[in-house]
Amino acid sequence: MQAMRFYLDTHDRSRKTFPAELSPADFEGFFEQYEQACYAEGVIPLRIHVGYEEGRAFCLNMAPDAEAVKRAHARVGLPFDSITEVTTATPGDTFFRRRTCA
Repeated sequence: MQAMRFYLDTHDRSRKTFPAELSPADFEGFFEQYEQACYAEGVIPLRIHVGYEEGRAFCLNMAPDAEAVKRAHARVGLPFDSITEVTTATPGDTFFRRRTCA
């Protein structure tokens, strides 16, 4: 299996990378197409956070490289503001290990 990394892509209505009008039902239909495009490019969509009123979206994917994420977007004609490789950092990760009080 090819090594996978995490990528976060962003979309913003003010930059014309998020639709002018988008309902949850519209998004559900579009996501089905996007998901198929992702799988065709070896991308695994993990989580999408959508602010319908604000016109913003943040999408977390696993992929072999940023180019695969770009190709998945291109397959469905979805523009983006940025695609950034990220690592996870949650309170349970060693990065946030807290000192114990004695």
